[in-house]
Amino acid sequence: MTANRIIETFLKRLDPQQRLRWLVMLVVILVFTAILYPGLVVTDLAYRIGDVAERDIKASRDFLIEDRQATETNQRNASELTRTVYDHDVLLARNLTRKVDQVFGDMRKTIAELKAREALRAAAKLPEGAVVNENPLPQSSLPLAGAAPDETNPVSIKQSLMEKQAEFSEKLGITVREDVYRLLVDADFSRTISDRMIQILYEIMKSGVVSNKDILLRESEKGIVLRTVGTDKEQTVRNLRQFYDLEEAKMMARIMGQPMLKDMGYTKADLIVDMMQDLLQPNITLNRNETLERQNAAVEDVKPVFHKIKAGEMLLREGERVTAVQILKLRALQEEQLSKRIAMSSMGAAMIMVCVLLSAYLLHYRNRDDRATSINKDILFLAVVLCTFFVIAEVAGSLSRTLAQNTPLSFDALSLFYATPISSATMIVCLFLGLECAVLLAMILAIGAAIVFHGSFEALLFFLISGTMAAYWIQSYHGRKVFIKAGLKTGLLNIILAVAIGVYAGFESTKTILWGGAFGFLGGIISSIIATGLVPIIEIIFEYTSDIKLLELANLDQPLMRKLMIEAPGTYHHSVIVGNMVEAAAAEIGANPLLAKVCGYYHDIGKTRKPAYFIENQSSGRNRHDKLAPSMSALILIAHIKDGMDLAHRNKLGQNITDTIRQHHGTSLIQYFYDKAKQLKGEDAVNIDDYRYPGPKPQTREAGLVMLADVVEAASRVLGNPTPSRLQGLVQKLINRIFSDGQLDNCELTLRDLHKIAKSFNTILNGIHHHRIEYPENRSGALVKKRGRNGSSDRQSAKPAIDSQRESEENSQGHLRRLGLS
Repeated sequence: MTANRIIETFLKRLDPQQRLRWLVMLVVILVFTAILYPGLVVTDLAYRIGDVAERDIKASRDFLIEDRQATETNQRNASELTRTVYDHDVLLARNLTRKVDQVFGDMRKTIAELKAREALRAAAKLPEGAVVNENPLPQSSLPLAGAAPDETNPVSIKQSLMEKQAEFSEKLGITVREDVYRLLVDADFSRTISDRMIQILYEIMKSGVVSNKDILLRESEKGIVLRTVGTDKEQTVRNLRQFYDLEEAKMMARIMGQPMLKDMGYTKADLIVDMMQDLLQPNITLNRNETLERQNAAVEDVKPVFHKIKAGEMLLREGERVTAVQILKLRALQEEQLSKRIAMSSMGAAMIMVCVLLSAYLLHYRNRDDRATSINKDILFLAVVLCTFFVIAEVAGSLSRTLAQNTPLSFDALSLFYATPISSATMIVCLFLGLECAVLLAMILAIGAAIVFHGSFEALLFFLISGTMAAYWIQSYHGRKVFIKAGLKTGLLNIILAVAIGVYAGFESTKTILWGGAFGFLGGIISSIIATGLVPIIEIIFEYTSDIKLLELANLDQPLMRKLMIEAPGTYHHSVIVGNMVEAAAAEIGANPLLAKVCGYYHDIGKTRKPAYFIENQSSGRNRHDKLAPSMSALILIAHIKDGMDLAHRNKLGQNITDTIRQHHGTSLIQYFYDKAKQLKGEDAVNIDDYRYPGPKPQTREAGLVMLADVVEAASRVLGNPTPSRLQGLVQKLINRIFSDGQLDNCELTLRDLHKIAKSFNTILNGIHHHRIEYPENRSGALVKKRGRNGSSDRQSAKPAIDSQRESEENSQGHLRRLGLS
């Protein structure tokens, strides 16, 4: 089986998502190899121009050396010797003269028609039996009885012709002055004038007219290629002065026109010449594209100039000063000797990186059950980070080697390399993808940095430990000052690592070790600064939601929360309680409390579109759903999911919050309106799918928590006499019902987690619904007055206990009614 067949078979077995991941990995490998290859092929020569050779150097084998300077000189000469191409439009002269003849002929024909019409009008007034024109116009052309007298006036012919001045100018393609046109009208557009104009224009255009003769004359030495437009004919022209430029052509029109039109008088002849000058236009134009193509072709035809070096030829003699030519020969010799080793090194480095990336993928992503689009986005983000910091490592490695050689300070290249801010990559990845992924990234970047720095074990050890610990210190993010603390801690750790590595490597100079610690500390600080600046940009580009953004969104003064508070106060209060409930529960089960709280705050923002249709916002006691069909009510309730997602996208809340808004009802049934529809239409006439939320079911633990808290908090509001035991029973019953309905199948919540969640919910609900002391209204006037002044709402008595039958009705129907409207 050929290699192509193997590749095709392999690709067919991969789904499109896996193909994308392989493609991303291939791009990372290519970028890594591309930035690594220049570092392998560029080698330092032992000598520079002007140095004195310490020994003889002979060629060990035959090889060729390209004289690039001579090659470039030949290419430049070939380009300069290429003749410039001009296009000659030979048809332009004929078209111009034909247009002049036609336009003048049309005007003469118009004059004849006007005169014939005038003759017929005059004949119409002759006595009966008078002889009229032998070729009369059609009957329709005869003048009507009672025609105006001025229609037979010869002045009307001239006036009619003057009205055609704009048409005449348009046909000629120039602006004809009024005095010139009046002259032509007086001369009845004489054929003599048009014939002489045609003769003069043709003679001038036949000789050739260019727009800029100065540019043309620059080619006098080598000549030009004159190519006839519309044909493949071309000729080389060396006598370039035979062509006129536009000013010379106009001068020739005057020189030729004055004697030919002298019978008209000087003034009239001058006006005709002016019109001819306006008609002239260039018919020889520079063809830049064709010229450039011929120059490029001439350059490509130039063969490189090589000098053959024979084996045993002396390249450099002891005691000689090294010249530029000798440096060229030495470099060619080194490249010849190192080319094979360099190719093998590049291939080996690429294979190492393939193994590292595959190992990281199998360890972190292979068995994940998340959506493929989320995994692909994460992999793309990691690929961008890897490529970016590979480039940074290569630039830092080259810069450190250069500065170490050209500075009087006593530090080596590795010490300066410690300042490379690779730890910022692990900080950023830890914020968005977690500590485990950041540790894998630290391993990959450390291996890449070691390869970039010529396989340095010290660099591998330094960046692996530094990057891992930087990610560890940034994971518990609760404010921007964490970046500063993480940067300081990383810098101090880098000092310890630099000193330890310096002692291990046996650096003799204490200054070198101290410089390494100083640059390492600087690298930690720079890493935190870079991470601080890049995090907001990455949030925008990849639509991630970091703890930084979550802390901002958790502020209840955010515009969306203020809008929710003003337009839907009941929903706002419900959302705040849900946020507190899921935050406490997330801390108990090891989920992200901050993300859970923010999701709880924003899960019902879609209700701001139609707040009056949700019972918690109805203050008048009237329910708008009483006048609607159950199907319409269900559609309104379901619509708050889509409305919430639209608001989340518009306000850039992030994908996690948007997904929670979409999933917090799962595919649950709107039981109240479903039962109402069955009572009105009958069970067989109602489609249960019309009364379910579109889903999907919660995909994350945070989304599952929001679903549970949303249902429990809403149901607890209508619970009569909310004692701790009744609240506990309500929470247990609702969680069991949601679990039995299969709504929690995809969010990785275990039975142990559900037990902890129920316990946490009970604690918060008991704090909200605890009983208060009832203050009698008639005990003491002072006490009553004092309570009135304080305006305390705590004086409301707890509701009396209800009988068991009513409690049963609330558990079976009341909560579902509340859930159906939430």
